[in-house]
Amino acid sequence: MSDQILKPDLEFTKEIIAAGGESLKKCYQCSTCTVVCDVTPDRKPFPRKEMLYAQWGLKDKLLASPDVWLCHQCSDCTAHCPRGAKPGEVLGAVRKMTIQEFSSPSFMGKMVNDSKFLLLLFAIPTIIFLFELFIQGHLTNGIPRIPNGQLMSYSLMFPPTLYIDTVFVPVAFFAAFMFFKGIKNYWAAMSANYPAPPRKDVITPLAETVREILTHSVFEKCGVSKDRSIAHKILFYSFIGLAITTTLAASYIYVFDYNGPYPQTNIVKWIGNVSGVAMLIGITMIVMNRIKNKEKVGAGSYFDWFFIVVVYGVGLTGMLAQILRLANIPVLGYPMYFAHLVFVFVLFAYAPYSKMAHMVYRTTAMVFAKYSKRS
Repeated sequence: MSDQILKPDLEFTKEIIAAGGESLKKCYQCSTCTVVCDVTPDRKPFPRKEMLYAQWGLKDKLLASPDVWLCHQCSDCTAHCPRGAKPGEVLGAVRKMTIQEFSSPSFMGKMVNDSKFLLLLFAIPTIIFLFELFIQGHLTNGIPRIPNGQLMSYSLMFPPTLYIDTVFVPVAFFAAFMFFKGIKNYWAAMSANYPAPPRKDVITPLAETVREILTHSVFEKCGVSKDRSIAHKILFYSFIGLAITTTLAASYIYVFDYNGPYPQTNIVKWIGNVSGVAMLIGITMIVMNRIKNKEKVGAGSYFDWFFIVVVYGVGLTGMLAQILRLANIPVLGYPMYFAHLVFVFVLFAYAPYSKMAHMVYRTTAMVFAKYSKRS
C-alpha cells in the first residue's frame, strides 16, 4: 500500500460547522449512518467517510465527491445516530459549500447564503423594476403611479414584450451560463478525484438519471422523511408546469402578438393555476415535514429557508396578483404584481447559488456516478 500525505484544513472544518454542520465533531465513526442508509452504494458507502473527511478538513476530497450529492438527505442517518452528529445536516452544509466552491463569481455564492445580504439581494430587482416604471412614466417623486379609471391589466404598467423580457431574458441566460460554468468545474474536480475507467458514452447514464429524477425513485427509499418524496415530486412537477406556462405565454406574445390578459378558460391559465397551486402545496408539505421531524433531523439552515421563503413569495404573490386583477383592485393588485416580479427575479437570478442549484449539481453527480461506474 502506497503512503498518502493528508493535509487537513482546520479552517475548512470550521466553515462546515458554521454552515450548518455544528454537530460534526460529535461523530465517533460508529458507522450507524452507513448501515441505516438505503441510498448509499455498497462500495465505499456514505456518509461515514464524508463525516471523517469533514472532521479532518479534507476539502479537496469532500467537495469533489459525487457521494455528497448522491445523498438525498433522507435523514435516516441523522435520526438513528447515537451521538446526535446529524450526518444529514452536515452533508447538507457540505452541499452548500460545494455550490459556493464551484460557482462563479464566487462572491455571489457567499452573498446568497449570508443573511447580511438579504436586503441587498431584494433591493437589486426592486431598483431595476422601479427604473422601468420611471422610464414608462409610472413613477412620480419616487412613488409608483397606479393607473385608475379603467379595467385592470398589468400590461398597462409593465408591457411584457418591451420591458419585462429585457430583464428576464438576460437573467435566464446569466443563470444558464453560470450553471454551465459551475457544473463544468465540478465535473473536472470529480474526474480528477475519481479517475475510474468511464463508460464510452454519457447518454446512457444521463437517460438513467433523468428517469430516476422523473420518478423520484431514490427519494422513495427514504425512511424517516419518506413524505419528502411526495412533496418534492409535487414541487418538481409544478416547476415543469410553470415552465410550460411561460413557454406558452411567450408564444402568444411573440408568435400571435397577444399580450393578454388571458380568459380563465385559456390553456395558459389552466396549466399556470394548477402548477401554481401545486407549488404552494408542495413547498407547504416540505415545511410541515421539516417541522414534524425537527427533533430527529433538524430544522434546516438559512440556505434551506431562503429557498423556501422565495418559493412561497413567488407562489403567493402570483396567485394574489391574479385574484386582485380579477377583483379589479388596482391599489393592491399593481403592487402585488411588482412584488411578484421581484420574487421571480430573486428565484432565477440567484438560482446558481441557492438551493435551487441542487437540481443541477445533484443531476451532475448522479450522471457522473453512473458514468464512472461509481453506482
